[in-house]
Amino acid sequence: MHVIPTKIPDAVILEPKVYEDERGFFLESYNEKTLAKSLGFAPHFVQDNHSHSRQGVLRGLHYQITSPQGKLVRVVTGEVLDVAVDLRRSSPTFGQWASCVLSAENKRQFWIPEGFAHGFLVLSPSADFLYKTTNYYCAEAERTIRWDDPDLAIDWQCPVPPILSQKDQQGQWFKSAEVFV
Repeated sequence: MHVIPTKIPDAVILEPKVYEDERGFFLESYNEKTLAKSLGFAPHFVQDNHSHSRQGVLRGLHYQITSPQGKLVRVVTGEVLDVAVDLRRSSPTFGQWASCVLSAENKRQFWIPEGFAHGFLVLSPSADFLYKTTNYYCAEAERTIRWDDPDLAIDWQCPVPPILSQKDQQGQWFKSAEVFV
């Protein structure tokens, strides 16, 4: 597995080894030993999630203030712009964001550590987004930061207003959001 750094050292892009021929391809989407070697530790995953969305849907920026989740995310159909925001106040990259394009074609994965908000925008006609989490979903702990927060100034590469859930429309501004120590 090839590790591609982002501007936030703890959030990295992972490129699996892909074996392709005229029949198609094969890749290991998850191997604990390989991931541990790539990250320097082995995250313990407890939940897998699958999200299907149409073009223009933006989900996020979500996080859990208690029981935070590390996420290993990937796309199996379509293409998304994936974004992680560092919410760890003690981090030198607090309030900064990193992004990457994940697609069925590039087969990349994005490791988003605990203490980050996460969101994605669907760029293709539709996308199937899969992710593993290091903690269970907890509705009471979930928080949302506005996708268009001017202090974060995320470049979503979105030419038209995105399609948002009611929850995402009512997200908090970064300045008033609960963050991690």
